[in-house]
Amino acid sequence: MKPTLSQLRAFSAVAEHLHFREAASAIGMSQPALSGAVAALEETLGVRLLERTTRKVLLSPAGERMAVRARAVLHAVGDLLEEAEAARAPFTGVLRLGVIPTVAPYLLPAVLGLVQKRYPALDLQVHEEQTSSLLDGLGQGRLDLLLLAMPLEAPGVREVPLFDEDFVLVTPEDHPQAGRRDVPRALLPELDLLLLDEGHCLRDQALDICREAGHTEGAQVSTSAAGLSTLVQLVAGGMGVTLLPRTAVRVETSRNGSLRTAYFADPAPSRRVGLAMRTGSAREDEFTAFATALRTTLSRLPVQVAA
Repeated sequence: MKPTLSQLRAFSAVAEHLHFREAASAIGMSQPALSGAVAALEETLGVRLLERTTRKVLLSPAGERMAVRARAVLHAVGDLLEEAEAARAPFTGVLRLGVIPTVAPYLLPAVLGLVQKRYPALDLQVHEEQTSSLLDGLGQGRLDLLLLAMPLEAPGVREVPLFDEDFVLVTPEDHPQAGRRDVPRALLPELDLLLLDEGHCLRDQALDICREAGHTEGAQVSTSAAGLSTLVQLVAGGMGVTLLPRTAVRVETSRNGSLRTAYFADPAPSRRVGLAMRTGSAREDEFTAFATALRTTLSRLPVQVAA
């Protein structure tokens, strides 16, 4: 007897979630069927993969090693199916797109419009997550393509730049910098800068900008938020200032008349946004063509499209 893909899929889900109910829900399998599949895999391999207690599930030492192998097998099978699908017809079937939260609300309307108009046979599924989770999903085969800030410099990942966009300073209406169009970068470390919570790449980018401006420890941050909408409301309440990507400014500042913007003197601090795929992906040509079409669509936004 040999392990089946269903057994490997069930075990891989349990290894990821360490919880039978959550694992079953994640792969759309009943809990009894999942438990049976894992037990059958243990019997087939002659190895105990899990240590079950009344409160939690743990991987045995052998299970930890087998989980890595199981994910590799499932990933390889996914690549095989992906290759066959791409060979049949590009821009058809499912495309699982991962997007970071500081990009999703501002670029997805353009992305969705492009897909609906140009690729109607493509089943686009969008997942909004932070960068580290997206990269994990790409590596595990849970996601096909990522739309996020770069550089990533992650092994096994090919980056395709789409555009660069400036950061804009958002202030209360009575702030000394409100309305300026020549704010020097060197001023940043002196401001009460409000940033996103830990884990958001935009927070790291803002701190890097402050370091580049000559402040070795970055900005002094006493308050943070989980999203850009909360940040701008804190600014409107007089708690400080914040940095927004240019694509987010119209959406986020139009909700409150007490907010003002200020622009940096050239060269303004900026970020690069692009697509990321697995190196050697079966759909690499398809995704590259998608990037080219997307650049044309995004050129209408206040960005500098990559060559």
